[in-house]
Amino acid sequence: MGRTPPHPEVSQFDLQQVLEALVDPVRRSIVTQLDTAGEDIKCGAFDMPVSKSTATHHFKVLREAGLIRQYYVGTSRMNALRRAEMDEAFPGLLDALTTRQIKRH
Repeated sequence: MGRTPPHPEVSQFDLQQVLEALVDPVRRSIVTQLDTAGEDIKCGAFDMPVSKSTATHHFKVLREAGLIRQYYVGTSRMNALRRAEMDEAFPGLLDALTTRQIKRH
């Protein structure tokens, strides 16, 4: 496993935990940025108005809820939106979230 942190399997996704992860605007922004980018993004490349330690907490909450997968490329911790898995577990949830976020901007 190395440096890659643990991630829940789809069967372990919990709707309450996912919703609690998404209630925070910074975490919703991370999910929206990943969805809009259409590719994996390293931790330091996100547009976030929080400190590095606070950002680390937000990534952990999203990872533990199953919304993102984190892995390393060299020294960079990469983040991938687990869209297909979320869509399988909770159809339409991410579509509702990302469509709403885009319309606000």
